[in-house]
Amino acid sequence: MRIRSGGHDFEGSSYVSNATFFVMDMFNYRYVKVNNQERTAWVGAGATIGETYYAINKTNSSLAFAAGYWPNIGVGGHVSGGGYGPLIRKHGLAADNVIDARIVDAKGRVLTRASMGEDVFWAIRGGTGASFCVILACKVKLVAITPRVSAFRLNKTLETNATNLVHKWQFVAPKLPRDLLLSLQITSINSAQTGRKTIQASFVAVFQGGVDQLLSIMQNQFPELGLTRRDCIRLNWLDNYPFHLNIPTNSTATFLTSRFPPVPKIYLKGKSNFAQVPIPVEGLKKIWGQLLKIDNPPGKFEWTPFGGIMDEFPSTAIPFPYRAGNIFILFEAIEWNGSEPNLQRQRIAWIRQRQRIIGQYVAKNPRRAYVDYRDLDLGINNSNFTSVEVSRSWAVPYFNQNYERLVRAKTHVDPFNYFNIEQTIPPYSPCK
Repeated sequence: MRIRSGGHDFEGSSYVSNATFFVMDMFNYRYVKVNNQERTAWVGAGATIGETYYAINKTNSSLAFAAGYWPNIGVGGHVSGGGYGPLIRKHGLAADNVIDARIVDAKGRVLTRASMGEDVFWAIRGGTGASFCVILACKVKLVAITPRVSAFRLNKTLETNATNLVHKWQFVAPKLPRDLLLSLQITSINSAQTGRKTIQASFVAVFQGGVDQLLSIMQNQFPELGLTRRDCIRLNWLDNYPFHLNIPTNSTATFLTSRFPPVPKIYLKGKSNFAQVPIPVEGLKKIWGQLLKIDNPPGKFEWTPFGGIMDEFPSTAIPFPYRAGNIFILFEAIEWNGSEPNLQRQRIAWIRQRQRIIGQYVAKNPRRAYVDYRDLDLGINNSNFTSVEVSRSWAVPYFNQNYERLVRAKTHVDPFNYFNIEQTIPPYSPCK
């Protein structure tokens, strides 16, 4: 059985299989019921995060759900892997803000937090729900936001000091005020100055405050960026989502609520890492060199700073373990058009080579990765036999020391491994 809420699993594990299978499609579980007084919402697992944001904002423009950016991701899958977005430094992950859930277990029982037990409730908030159950709905805590925000997008290239600015960003972004998220989006383009390929680093910010305060913060803490008033704009809260993705903000309602946005179908391979210390300038130059070797379309990075409240959560609060000591998460992706096998092999080989370069500068021993960016290169379970040790190769990068507690929760709720995909938490007793 494959369970699909939005169909955004990076390796297709929610909707394809090498064996005979069926899909449990949560498409129709897409309600959003907001309780203004409690500041909570019950959200069906098949609702997208864009639909969720829109419904909350229509009810109360001063409340929001702390989750990700891409609007047609399903809530069920997103929160069960963690989920991060513009509120991460002030309110944590989406999974940190789930306070109840309704699930169906392997015996067909509908359970809530009270009846599933705290170990299982802990496990499905960041440990991937598909390992344990079918998530029907989540009750989420809503957080206070400013209905209007300030934002900017500043593009820098190698010719305009991008390398040194990216290096400085690593020291600054995790220590900025919690109301300010300053992300990095990195790719290759043709230089307007030279006509040759160059690196473009886009510094993208959203701030719950006014432009004057934003300018003051940036001029005090990151003057090298050269931010000016004309670089800043004011947005409604919901507009910050398309703005972050460099999409026009003149049709935000459609952008958030369209289940199938009018964007090209692409193939993609993604990888993730966590940085615990800044990458040195020489390391950035090695990364740039490899990024310049491919185009049509180019490779992409997104680096999101941690710090703020992320430093205050214990590493065992939920299965997502990477809190204090991790300064930013790195997401890297390569895309391609069409299914031509040679092109696919070339692109996948390129991102694997890039991982070998980046791997010199990010957390390792163990390697760290983010389960919502599923990567089967880390390892998979044997098709007809799995065990705690076999799964350790991929589970420890995602969950680190929390893996053992996930195994205990799996053994409790699904001892015969009914819920089983390529990267499924196994029970203690090996299952055939």
